[in-house]
Amino acid sequence: MADETVGVVGAGIVGLATAREIALRRPGTRVVVLEKEREIALHQTGHNSGVVHAGLYYPPGSLKAGLCVRGVPLLREYCQERGLPYREIGKLVVAVREDELGRMTALYERAGRNHVPDLRRISREEIREIEPHAGGIAALHSPRTAITDYPAIARAFAEDVAGSGGEVRLGFPVTGVAEVPDGVEVASGPERLRVQRLILCAGLRSDTVARLARDRREPRIVPFRGEYMLLRPERTDLVRGLVYPVPDPRYPFLGVHFTPRVDGSVEVGPNAVLALAREGYTRTRISPRDLLGLAAYPGTWRMAARHWRTGIREYRGSLSAAAFMKDAGRYVPGVGVRDVVRGGAGVRAQALDRDGTLVDDFRIHRLGRVTAVRNAPSPAATASMAIAEHIVAAVFRRGSLT
Repeated sequence: MADETVGVVGAGIVGLATAREIALRRPGTRVVVLEKEREIALHQTGHNSGVVHAGLYYPPGSLKAGLCVRGVPLLREYCQERGLPYREIGKLVVAVREDELGRMTALYERAGRNHVPDLRRISREEIREIEPHAGGIAALHSPRTAITDYPAIARAFAEDVAGSGGEVRLGFPVTGVAEVPDGVEVASGPERLRVQRLILCAGLRSDTVARLARDRREPRIVPFRGEYMLLRPERTDLVRGLVYPVPDPRYPFLGVHFTPRVDGSVEVGPNAVLALAREGYTRTRISPRDLLGLAAYPGTWRMAARHWRTGIREYRGSLSAAAFMKDAGRYVPGVGVRDVVRGGAGVRAQALDRDGTLVDDFRIHRLGRVTAVRNAPSPAATASMAIAEHIVAAVFRRGSLT
C-alpha cells in the first residue's frame, strides 16, 4: 500500500486520466489535481473535435502510434462502462488529385504497420457508396474511426478521482514549484501545497509551468488556432461519416475536413493559424506577453521561414469564408458558403524546437520528483488512458518515459 500525495497540474483529459490511473493503480495514494481555471476541460479538451483516431497517421514505432493503438480500446470500453457516447461512424481519407495517390499509398502502408483495424483502399465508385456526396478519385476507408464526447469523459475521470478520495482543486494557478525534503512544494500565490511527487500536464502552459520546475527551455509552446464552420442543420446529410484530405507529411495538421459530432452537428475545418495568445480563441484576443515570447524565440522565425506559404493560405481561409469553403468543396463538391455558418475555434498547444521543427511526438521529461508532459499532441485525447498508463508506470518504477 502506498502512503503519499501526488499532485497533477492540469485538469484537461490527460491530467485527469493520469490522476485516475494513479488512484486505480496505487491504492492509498491521495491524488490532488490542480487547475488554474474554475472548471475542468476548459481548453484543448473542451474544444476538441471529438474524433477517436484509429492510428493511421503516426510513424510506426513512435510513442504516438503505440499509445493511440493502445488507447482506443481502453477509451471504447470506458465509454461503454460509463454510458458515454462512442459511435464508430468511419472515416474516408480522400485523394482528389493524381499526385496525392502516392502519399495515400504510403499512408496505407504506415497504417498497416500500426495495426489499424479493417482499413482498406477503395475506388471512386466505392467512395460514392459510403459517402454519396463526396468527391475524390480514390480513398482509404477506416470503418473503426469513431466520435465521442471528450468533455464528458473528462468529467467522468474527475468523478473517478473524487470517488477514490482524491481532489480536483479549481482556481489554483501554479506560480511556483520547488523541491523540498521528501517532496515538492507547489505554490499558487501565497497558498502552498506539499506533495511527494508532481506530474505536470499543463497543456497550453506546459512550457512555462515546466520552467517553474527548472526544466529546459525547449520545446516551447506555439499556439495555433483552429477555426470551424458548421453545416447548416438542413445540410448535415451531406456527410455520413468523417471525410478527410490526404495529409501533407511536411505539416502536423490534417487540413480542412468534415466531422460529424455526437450532438448531430457537422463541423467543417479546422484551419491552422498562429494565435496571438495562449488562449486566443478569437482573432481579437491578443496577449502582449505571449506575443513577445513568440517574437523573442528563434524557433518561431525559423518555423515561419519554412512554412510561410502555408501560413498565408491558412490566414486567407481565416479571413474569407469563400476561401475556407473552396478547400472543403474539393472533398464534398457543391458545398459552399451558403451551406455553413461560423462555428467555434480551438487552440492547439504545438511544441516547437529552437531550430524551427514542429514537434510531432510526445515529449515527457523527468526532473527528480517532478514529471513534465512537455508535448501531448493529437491523438492525446484518443490516447489519454494509454498515456496515463505510460506515465504512471514509468514514474513509479523509475523507468524511461520517452
